[in-house]
Amino acid sequence: MTDMHNPGQRTWFITGTSSGFGRILTEKLLVRGDRVAATLRKPGVLEDLKAEHGERLWIASMDLTDIAAVKATVDRAFAEFGRIDVVVSNAAYGLFGAGEEVTSEQIRHQIDTNLIGSIELIRASLPHLRKQGGGRILQVSSEGGQIAYPNFSLYHATKWGIEGFVESVAQEVAPFGIDITLVEPGPTKTDFGRGLVAAEPMAVYDDTPAGAVRRGMADGSFAVSGDPVKMADAMIVAAEQEKAPKRLVLGTSSYFSIRAALQERLAELEAHKAVTLAME
Repeated sequence: MTDMHNPGQRTWFITGTSSGFGRILTEKLLVRGDRVAATLRKPGVLEDLKAEHGERLWIASMDLTDIAAVKATVDRAFAEFGRIDVVVSNAAYGLFGAGEEVTSEQIRHQIDTNLIGSIELIRASLPHLRKQGGGRILQVSSEGGQIAYPNFSLYHATKWGIEGFVESVAQEVAPFGIDITLVEPGPTKTDFGRGLVAAEPMAVYDDTPAGAVRRGMADGSFAVSGDPVKMADAMIVAAEQEKAPKRLVLGTSSYFSIRAALQERLAELEAHKAVTLAME
């Protein structure tokens, strides 16, 4: 596979393409004529798209917890396509349980996948993007990168962590023509809920905010209203804007939740202003 393609055609590298945002983005981009390097843990899931779109869809099996495989897969995709315009770091999952309930093994896997895996994907992409003179990275975070729900403490730790990493790296690589956008969807009608890994619940948390969230997820009262198709469209538009947004908040609930959290944080800062400024 070479880089001799339609000048108007863009090439994308997307992780987590078996379902959710990854699958929707892959479908939309192929339909409009772009090329996609799609990674997932079970490659057979995309065979229907491969049969329809042929060489414009490149598929590789990749587990984000395997750092060597992440680098090798990214290197191979850039080598075979010649150029990749947009890297979408999308693969992640949720660990569902209070901080005391989750096991050390669950914590390790959550961090290895969502945080370290995403960091290594970006690190593996940067040398190629620099060499080709620039490009875009979309890091799919969450409203949970700026706010926090009880019972998702480790998931939030990874999303707040990747946001800090991206905030810093975006400044480091801007001189090379590389722009990074943090995408922050709210609760969305994808397979995220079905993919949750749940800790063994402790009865002591039943009557706490963590228990309330558990019950809300179980009985459907935890509101999930975001349209993943509209959000995928917004991601594509953001990736093609001349000036990349630093953050892209998606969904009504995420807008109001993040706005309220930022206002509360600012009020807390101002409330302790006298003490803060007296430290010099």
